Amino acid sequence: METKNIILIAIVAIAIVAIAGAIFFTTGGSGNNVMGESTKFSNAFMEGSFSGNAKLVNNSSEYMQSYKDEKHDITYNISTVDNSTALMDIYYVQGVMNPEKRSFNGNDWNIYFSQAVEGNNTNKTLNIIICQCQKEKQGYLVYMIIGSDTDLNTTALNTYGEVYKGYVEPLLKSLTLKESKKVPAINEEFGLTSDQFAQQMNLVKQYKAGNTSALDSSSGAQ
Repeated sequence: METKNIILIAIVAIAIVAIAGAIFFTTGGSGNNVMGESTKFSNAFMEGSFSGNAKLVNNSSEYMQSYKDEKHDITYNISTVDNSTALMDIYYVQGVMNPEKRSFNGNDWNIYFSQAVEGNNTNKTLNIIICQCQKEKQGYLVYMIIGSDTDLNTTALNTYGEVYKGYVEPLLKSLTLKESKKVPAINEEFGLTSDQFAQQMNLVKQYKAGNTSALDSSSGAQ
């Protein structure tokens, strides 16, 4: 059990990095987008349009891209894996839960609103919106990270606020999701075998079912 819990700690740690550390590929500066401007994009697994002027800043992986809207201090990380639902179950352990549900173009989306501290600066907060859609053969993820220098109104970080209405909903409505031939396996993203990952997801499942003691011993693992 101790070995399993060590692995679980690693999974959760990576999950936190995926959310709070998603700004790794961002850049500073100011943009020149105007009201009504949009940016079209297309890759091997998804195509659509961002509101505003969002420039590609990382394309090192076929199944993950990062875009930056510098004027509004927004970073978009888009990716695909075989099982995005499992990833959201891991995030649940960290308090990312109770998504809003919306359907656009036949795609059912879970929309999560969260926050994280920017680096070690406790005075700067990142507002994070995660959109997740699981299809039959693969899952799709859109991370929208709103930096502390944004000029957008993030007071109402929900489906009634400016950010969702002006940026998230138009993006989701524009998306065409493509089926990929070689989708990254979620267990491999964490450096685990399928059996190891299944063991950890069993602990997460127990936790979600109310058995919080399933993770208790992980805090004392060495």
